[in-house]
Amino acid sequence: MKKTLALVVVLLSITFSAVSAEQALSPQQQLEQALLAQTGKVVYIDFWASWCGPCVKSFPWLNKIQEQYKAQGFTVISINVDADKNKANQFLQANPASFAVIFDSKGSLAKHFGIQGMPTSMLINRDGVITYRHSGFFTSKIDNYQSEIKQLLNESPTTLSTVTNSTINNIPTTSANKIKRASHASL
Repeated sequence: MKKTLALVVVLLSITFSAVSAEQALSPQQQLEQALLAQTGKVVYIDFWASWCGPCVKSFPWLNKIQEQYKAQGFTVISINVDADKNKANQFLQANPASFAVIFDSKGSLAKHFGIQGMPTSMLINRDGVITYRHSGFFTSKIDNYQSEIKQLLNESPTTLSTVTNSTINNIPTTSANKIKRASHASL
């Protein structure tokens, strides 16, 4: 009995340590870890906010494509920029997400990436290169968005570059829809 209780205490302390460590990570570190875990996959990064009307429309589609393409090596990572996390959580209760959500209440990632409107999305290929960028979400363009995803899923990775710093630092700060970058800088 004492051994079982001791084991439970140890497991709980490890669990709480892991949760505390995750909560202590900055949004940049959370994104780096999320991208590193998705090395070799096509990643759709979506910046959103609770007050964003088009975000409400995009969430069902994001859930759908997450499920539809995940077996092919695709994932969605979303970044919420609400200053008040409670508002983001209320949004998520009304619009559940089947994908990762990173909270960036200070907007540091949005500022770094030059985000000017909500939602803004970036599509990263299997090599960790930002290939497409979109401002806004338009249901009339869903076929185009999915065509871009399928194109990247059908491409083979060429270098499988490390995604942490290379991807995060290569996200363009222009509003062009199709951008490829190869230079690496530190965050």
